[in-house]
Amino acid sequence: MAVPVPRQRTGSTVEKQPAAATATGGDLMLLVIDDDPAGTFTVAELPEGAGTRVRIRTARNLTEAARLLTDDIHCILVDLALPRTPGTNPAPGADDGDELAPLKHVLRLAPRHAVLALAAEGDSERGAAAVRVGAQDYLFRDELDGRLLSRAIRYAVERKRADMAQRQLTESRLRAQENARLERGLLPTPLLQGSDLRFAARYRPGRSRALLGGDFYDTVRTPDGTVHAMIGDVCGHGPDEAALGVELRIAWRALTLAGLCGDQLLSTLQQVLEHERESEEIFATLCTVDIAPDGRRAGLCLAGHPSPLVTHQGRATQLLPNEEGGPALGLLPRARWPRRQVELGGAWNLLMYTDGLIEGRVGPGAKQRLGQEGMVEMINSQLARGLGGDDLLEAAVAQARELNGGELTDDVAVLLLGRGAG
Repeated sequence: MAVPVPRQRTGSTVEKQPAAATATGGDLMLLVIDDDPAGTFTVAELPEGAGTRVRIRTARNLTEAARLLTDDIHCILVDLALPRTPGTNPAPGADDGDELAPLKHVLRLAPRHAVLALAAEGDSERGAAAVRVGAQDYLFRDELDGRLLSRAIRYAVERKRADMAQRQLTESRLRAQENARLERGLLPTPLLQGSDLRFAARYRPGRSRALLGGDFYDTVRTPDGTVHAMIGDVCGHGPDEAALGVELRIAWRALTLAGLCGDQLLSTLQQVLEHERESEEIFATLCTVDIAPDGRRAGLCLAGHPSPLVTHQGRATQLLPNEEGGPALGLLPRARWPRRQVELGGAWNLLMYTDGLIEGRVGPGAKQRLGQEGMVEMINSQLARGLGGDDLLEAAVAQARELNGGELTDDVAVLLLGRGAG
């Protein structure tokens, strides 16, 4: 037996809840869109089920429904026989004879609400079509009673809530995957074809769940056989700093391949930084080396960056000299960065790094930082174990993290170039 539903009494109020909220522990509000409310339902509330009361509001057409569609509505019951209201806009490309046009209008009007379709007796084909376009379920008018409708409303609300949660989860996963692909694409691929130097790198951003931070590095071999390597650090480690680091890295590669080196290259990079940074307080440290084609010597430029260390088999690890370095990029408008010649010898490993590696603590709760001297000792201990290449970098970063008592808060980039016996 059908249960007619009148218009909501003036002045009645319900507590506002988000659309598609869970039905547990609160009333549900149903909006009925039917052009003949007097011939359909005669109660203002449906019987309670599972401790939930369903209260009812009615609208004669889509225009009136739009006005009554407030935040306290949880579910909408749409009569599929409802005529299209003059002045309502159909979806782009919709057929004027579309029998589901009123339902589709409601779905566009209320994308976060649960929607039930009310079909004529035995019209299961149209009911199924209503579900395919977005309704949570359909009901037959001749089989409708208060208990069935109350149960269908609770089911539709919960299903809509679950659908929205799943959609948000899927969108979040897709967004994370897209961001990961983008960030992986922004990490450098070394351009060392034709070189006999070994290459290894490790990168760990300080931002949670990020692949890219404000640190950056790159390595290229120019046509004359010189291998150029660079590592740098934009102050801060958020997305803006990461973007600026990528811009500086790309600019460095382009300028290096164009033949710039030393002070001329760093001066041009400073111009790029000054143009691209969000604030005049932003600066970047940088270390560049250019290794001669024979691999026995290199030019070193430091812009406020910690000096690399070099290892030789049978000799103690040492830091390269840093007395003639210049300031970080972006600090002084007419700064200069001297290029210093260093001898590497026949077999060596050159380790370049950012300060995230050396600014960790030497123990949980300790105030003392690892520093460059502590890093040299740490690298020596790893070399004594026979580690090299990727294994050496992985062990160094892991030990720095272990000493710190947890994740290193700053971005960490480490680059290793080697020649001759490992």
